[in-house]
Amino acid sequence: MQNGPGLTISATAVAELNRQAAFSGTPGIMHIDLLDDNSTEGWKFIRIRPGKNNGVPIARADGVTLYAPQDQIALFQNLKLNYFGDLSGGGFLISTPIGAEASPCGSGFKKLSKVENIA
Repeated sequence: MQNGPGLTISATAVAELNRQAAFSGTPGIMHIDLLDDNSTEGWKFIRIRPGKNNGVPIARADGVTLYAPQDQIALFQNLKLNYFGDLSGGGFLISTPIGAEASPCGSGFKKLSKVENIA
């Protein structure tokens, strides 16, 4: 599902966003933002919460609208939000943008200072 600034949301992520929104008392409204890890490494991690939280709508899919801070909209360009769950739990994962390195947990990334060409 393609919406907003090129953010793609998988069907499993939409289902979990809807579930969490309904459970929290804000049906159909969720907020996503990127947090710095407060280190010199430059990692950014996703945080998903119920409500608008002073955000602007960036994606809508199957009954849920995803809001984000106005100043972060460009960071969501060409990303994919997914959700994986199993018997031991679950969590949201975000794809790695071009020119970035994925975090070991899959819920974050950091921009590379230099992109090398592979010949």
